[in-house]
Parts: sequence; C-alpha cells; structure tokens
Amino acid sequence: MDIKWLKTFITAAKYENLRRASEDLFLTQPALSKHIKKLESHLNTKLFDRVGKNITLTPAGYQFLSYAKEIVEKYNKGMEEFEAWKQGYNRKLTIAVAPQIASSVLPGILRGFIDEYPDIEIIVDIVNSFKIGEQLCLGKAEIGISRMEPAQKNLSCEIIHEDPVILVAPYRKNENFPVEEEVLKQYRVLTNNHPTYWSNLLTEIKRSYPRIRTMPVTQIEISKRFIEKGLGVSYLPLSMVREELKQRTMIEIKHDKVQSTTSFTYVVTKIETPEVQLFTSFLTKEFEKMLIT
Repeated sequence: MDIKWLKTFITAAKYENLRRASEDLFLTQPALSKHIKKLESHLNTKLFDRVGKNITLTPAGYQFLSYAKEIVEKYNKGMEEFEAWKQGYNRKLTIAVAPQIASSVLPGILRGFIDEYPDIEIIVDIVNSFKIGEQLCLGKAEIGISRMEPAQKNLSCEIIHEDPVILVAPYRKNENFPVEEEVLKQYRVLTNNHPTYWSNLLTEIKRSYPRIRTMPVTQIEISKRFIEKGLGVSYLPLSMVREELKQRTMIEIKHDKVQSTTSFTYVVTKIETPEVQLFTSFLTKEFEKMLIT
C-alpha cells in the first residue's frame, strides 16, 4: 500500500470533490482517481460513491478514514524523526514565539543555545502572542515566548524579562536634541504595535497632548522602519530598539508628561520536558545579561 494513496484518500474525503482535492494535491483528476482505485483494489472494497465530480464516503470509507489518518500521522512523524537522526539530532524542541521577540532578541539567544546543545533540533513557529497559548494546548509547541499572558488557565506562565518602554524618534544629524512635546507635535504616533500596553498608554498620551495624530501600525518591525524614514515616532520596548539606538538610526526621547510603562516577556509552558527546562534556564540567563548591559 502506497502512502500517496492514503494521502489522496484523506484529501478526497475532506473535500468530497475531485476537482478541489486534485487542486489541493497538485494532481490531475485522472491521477487522483487512479490513486483511489488502487487503494480500493488493495483493500478490496469501495471507499467512495461517485456522482459526477462529487464523491461521498461509503460506510467502508468512513470506517477506514480514521485508520488512514493514523497511518499517515505515524508515517510523517517517523520520517521527521529519521531526518532529524540523519542530521545528528536526538532531541527536539518547538518554540512558539511572538514576532517582536523573534525579530529582535531571539536570534542571538538561539545562536548560543544551539552552540551549547547541538543535539537538540530547534523548530521556531512565529505566532502572535494571543495565539501562543493555543499552540501549546494543541501540542504544536513545547514552550512559548510571549508579550502577554495566555488566556488558558492550564498553562504555566512566568515573567522572564521586564522591559522599559521608551519614546523613540528618527535620528537627525546636526539637529538639537528634541523634547517630548516637540516630537509629539511634529510626528504621528505609531500605535497598536504591542499587544498589551497601548490601550492605557494612548489614554495617558492624549491626556497630556490631546491634539496628537496617530497611525496604527500593527508590527514593531514595520514601526521601526517607518520611524527611521521619518514617518512617525512610537513607544517601544528598549530591547526592540537597542541596535537602532546604537547605530543612531533612532534616538530616545526622555519622558516628560507621559508616564513611563513596562513591557513584559513571558515564558509559557504546559509540560516541563528536559528540553523545555534547558531552554528556559538558558533564556533566563540571557535576559539577565541584557539587564546588565
């Protein structure tokens, strides 16, 4: 029995339509029908009733579908483990991480962790903070690094880093160092690029500067590029803009009327596997180094 026949059968059962199934599998309809006929011949039973291009599962098809899914799942898992073995891995860790963290501090942390534990295969899944808890509950990741606490109560959540949120503006050579009021009058405030602090922070800003102009930009990386091009200013976690400040593509504007706030980084887990414990310990040490520097 060919694994391709089973994958074709599962997809055909999903759509109950030969055209849609063939498009999903990038197969011609004759090739798809051939796979199904070979599987039916191998099992010596009819799996589908056909009406034109539409198909429905027979009682035998319904019965066999769960077996087919189980076989394909075990096959895929086995192939993944075999590929990992060929590459020298004997352990695996899937990390669900928020985009803001993945694009800033994570690369350096991963570089150090991989150097120290080369036998652990690392899979990085970029997920919005509010979906990280769901990924862990579904078993799609072993550990999450998030900018917000998960809604799921069956998960363990720990603050691993506290980040001051600072006002940053475009760097302009030979210009006087601007103050908060000047910057907020001159530029639009880029908002909505963090999942937790903007609601309260924007209220605070408008209380002190009611005539500010805003521009929602939902990703920190895009916000940073907009700031560098002079399209606005924003309140961002220090760790997210540390390199830009060093390279002088941005400048920090000191707080005046607007009270400072804090961004938190959370480690979210469900099951404390040895790999999760190793990565959490390593992550904690790396964030402690950031506080020192």
